[in-house]
Amino acid sequence: MADYADIYGKRVKEFTDDPTLTSSYEGQVWYNENSGTLKTVLINEATSSQASLTTARGHGSAAGTTTAAIVAFGKTNPVPGSTISPTETWNGSGFSGSPNVNTARQHTAGFGTSTSALFAGGPGGTANVETYDGSSFSETTDLNTGRGNLGASSNSPQTAGLVFGGEGPPATGATELWNGSSWAEQPDLNTARTDGAGAGISTSALYFGGEPTPANGNKSEEYNGTAWSNTPNLNTNQQGNAGAGANADSALSFGGPPPAPGVQIETFDGTSWTTSPATLATARYNIAGCGTTSSTLAAGGFRPSPAAYIATTEQYDRSANVITAAAWASGGNMSQARAQVAGAGIQTAALAFGGIAPGTVNSTEEYNGSGWSGGGSLVNPLRNAAGAGIQTAALAIGGNVSGDTTEKYDGSSWTNAGNLGTARYRLAGCGIQTAALAFGGLPESAPQSDLTATEEYGGSSWTAGGNLSTARAALAGTGVQTAALAYGGNVPDKTLTEEYDGSSWTSGGSMNTGKFFMALGGAGTQTAALASGGSTGPGTTVTAVTEAYDGTSWATNPTMGTARYYLAGGSNAPSSAAIVMGGANASETKQTATEEFTGETTTVVAKTLTTS
Repeated sequence: MADYADIYGKRVKEFTDDPTLTSSYEGQVWYNENSGTLKTVLINEATSSQASLTTARGHGSAAGTTTAAIVAFGKTNPVPGSTISPTETWNGSGFSGSPNVNTARQHTAGFGTSTSALFAGGPGGTANVETYDGSSFSETTDLNTGRGNLGASSNSPQTAGLVFGGEGPPATGATELWNGSSWAEQPDLNTARTDGAGAGISTSALYFGGEPTPANGNKSEEYNGTAWSNTPNLNTNQQGNAGAGANADSALSFGGPPPAPGVQIETFDGTSWTTSPATLATARYNIAGCGTTSSTLAAGGFRPSPAAYIATTEQYDRSANVITAAAWASGGNMSQARAQVAGAGIQTAALAFGGIAPGTVNSTEEYNGSGWSGGGSLVNPLRNAAGAGIQTAALAIGGNVSGDTTEKYDGSSWTNAGNLGTARYRLAGCGIQTAALAFGGLPESAPQSDLTATEEYGGSSWTAGGNLSTARAALAGTGVQTAALAYGGNVPDKTLTEEYDGSSWTSGGSMNTGKFFMALGGAGTQTAALASGGSTGPGTTVTAVTEAYDGTSWATNPTMGTARYYLAGGSNAPSSAAIVMGGANASETKQTATEEFTGETTTVVAKTLTTS
């Protein structure tokens, strides 16, 4: 038997502990002297939950990669649903709204990138084709054979793609090649079918799964630029499945309706299909998918039980890296349930103060990363105030009942620290104790109209800053005095975002879901912020939706576990490690719940080699 040195050309290295791992260690073996074990880094196959679509949809199409994609077309609830025009772009961590398509429809196929894509076909023999250039959709040359539920060479560039199969009805084997301006007929599939999936490029494409008969559900065919030839079958009959992959020798199939499990993933290496040990967490079909066999996005689809079009998104990865998706998790509950509360600090050292519980209170609680304990009482009972700073050097700004007051916290007690120039409540604040910002809100005295006023704090007194462009209250804010962010608010357009440069405000990207009474104080910086919870309108429209801002646009992120508004956030927490606390649910029940957000992480994990 050959030894490791003969195979690999090197001796097994010895370490007193595991080395700092990167994906470059894949396949390498070392000996850990402390544990007395042989270790290596192996390829993992896994799916991870990702931020949801902004609009639940099935029968849609996608183009791009797991770091930059576009999802378009489809239909949404209620079942059987209606076609939709809105599209969404994916930035690797969340979805944000994009320009609408020209003709709403479903059952399309797409290829290209997130900024240069093509989508073709539709139900009932639709021949429409639209292209996307990163800013708008344009109608272009129709297909020669109109059809829906067709497949496409999903990894082709926008100027050189292939579409095949589908139904007019009936099912067809028609194949067409796009050259950037027109479609040319190519040899037909060997088996006419519809509702399968495609992958590859125009000279090396694969079509797999489909109907109308069960016997077609596992068929797979390869196109070499000239003709189609049969390849080994899928292991599971699939229709309404989605596909991804670079070429005919590297493809992925996932999802499908009953009686198939709907969670299965299969990979093709040019010779055979292999069932992956990884599965989708949510059974579904008619999914929008794109990517490669090493990293694939599955967005939306139709969930058969209970029947609904869903916004659920998952990512499949095959690599040495283990991806832990971003998520909210429960923290320790506050001692006192309260709403209209203010916050400061970070996830492991947060502060919550004031609020209604049920009367206006002056109590303070301190969080150590796992539990809350009592802190010093405010000088004045406050609600709807703004918070800034850290746990041992915080500010309480404005609020009812004394809207012009500012109080400082030193880690044990609060003291008065200079009045605002404009008394107000339901304002936003950010920054640190010696350099804070206060903006927006409502005056306590009549007339109670929203404010644009911005004030800057230097550690002892407030001075006027540049006004907001849009007057508003019940908004959220984050950042520092010279680079702040204001977003949302109880105004007609609740999606508004503004950025402050230390002297004036300018417009930023709009939120996908307009809301107010979010986590007052937000979380993060001007270029990396979160908007968590809040209300989208009157009545019981309380939400758990979270969005992230990257300095240009907002995108969906994992939702909180508890939908609520009038909540507080750790104002100086980074967006990758945020904390929210308190608030009220749709029934106006005050909350003690604390939630902690952790951004996506990627790690390489060593495997211990054993004998059996």
